Order: sequence, then C-alpha cells, then structure tokens
Amino acid sequence: MSESSSPSGDQRIAYIQLDEETIIWRNADIEQERRIAIFDLIEENFFKPLRAAEKGATGPYRLTLAVRDGRLLMTIADEQDRLLEELLLGLARFRRPIRDYFAICDSYYQAIRKATPAEIETIDMARRGVHNRAAELLVERLEGKIETDFATARRLFTLICVLHIKG
Repeated sequence: MSESSSPSGDQRIAYIQLDEETIIWRNADIEQERRIAIFDLIEENFFKPLRAAEKGATGPYRLTLAVRDGRLLMTIADEQDRLLEELLLGLARFRRPIRDYFAICDSYYQAIRKATPAEIETIDMARRGVHNRAAELLVERLEGKIETDFATARRLFTLICVLHIKG
C-alpha cells in the first residue's frame, strides 16, 4: 500500500494495494520485487481507465489488484475511495509469461549469489526480455479499457506475478 502526494486531476495511480488473501506465500526476493514495483509505480505512471474517464473521472486513482476465479480483478476508485469501476481481465494468456518470469527470476536470484558478472548480465537480459513481452501483452489486453504506458504496464505485470505465488 502506497500513497502519493501528487496534485489532483491527473491520469495516474496514486495508491495501489494487492489483495493479501490472494498472495499465499512469498520469499524475501519476491517481497523486494513487490516493494520496488509499487514504489516505482507510485512515483511515475500513466493510468487512464476509459469508462471512468468517459463519466468525467480525472484521477488520481486508487487501484486494488486481486485474482478471482482465474481472472485479474482491477478495482479502480477515486481519491475518496469511491468505486469508479471494476475490470475483470482473463489471465489465460498470461500463464506462460508468468511461469517464464518466475523461472527466470529464480535463475537470476541464484546467479546473484554465485555466478560471474557476465552470467548474471545474460540472465538479467533474458529476464528483462520476458518482462517486456509480458508488459506488451498487458498493454494489448487493456486496450479499449485502460490507457497506460509501457513502464506502468511492466510494473503492473510484476504485481500480477506477485499475486500468483502459490508457495
């Protein structure tokens, strides 16, 4: 959970929360990824829920992410925490990118502890590639529902991954 003191009226996320009931288990590495993603997201993002904007909402927004029945539930509220809209997004197309991202992250965390700098860089490049492709997929899946930029989509994908940790 994080807050921003950004001026009112902009198309951005000012507060984000993950449904803690969705997250069954996480280790220190994943917790660090979550903290960084939330911090970076709150510091800089572009987020415009189109249905809410059509009704006059201008942000900043409060966003809660959860997984319900195999779908991503995005609950979008205004600064006063009044519900603006809920968006359910099928996650079937994200199963492989999430699995690939976890696998490459595991390799990366192991490499940090015992690999050479060149090996770490190679794994990190692969990790960024998986992350970038997943962010592009997220932007595509949000098309017509939420306008966002690539950096915001990358951070949201990281948080979607955190919601899928099953221990």
